[in-house]
Amino acid sequence: LHPQFRAKAVCRLTCRSCLSDVCMRGMKAILLADSRIELYSTDRPPAGVQLVYDDYRTRNCKCRIRDVACLGCGNTLGYHVTQPCESCLEACNNGHFWMFHSDGVSCTER
Repeated sequence: LHPQFRAKAVCRLTCRSCLSDVCMRGMKAILLADSRIELYSTDRPPAGVQLVYDDYRTRNCKCRIRDVACLGCGNTLGYHVTQPCESCLEACNNGHFWMFHSDGVSCTER
């Protein structure tokens, strides 16, 4: 694990729409393909979401991703990288492949 990730705060993520718990191991993240986009991420399958729809590819790289939706209200909150591409695996990353949009979840530091 890269040293810069050790100092990051761990937070509880909740759905902004229905306030359901999404994950207890969230971290603030930046999209590798576009560093202007802030997200939250986790390294373990979160209990509060379900994979929905089919895999698709991103515009900026060759990763395969699938949307994730809140189990409480069904809103799409982010996505799971089901198959990371080679360039993303080689980039500085924290091994988190469950990503949440900052407008879909709220973060409370633990």
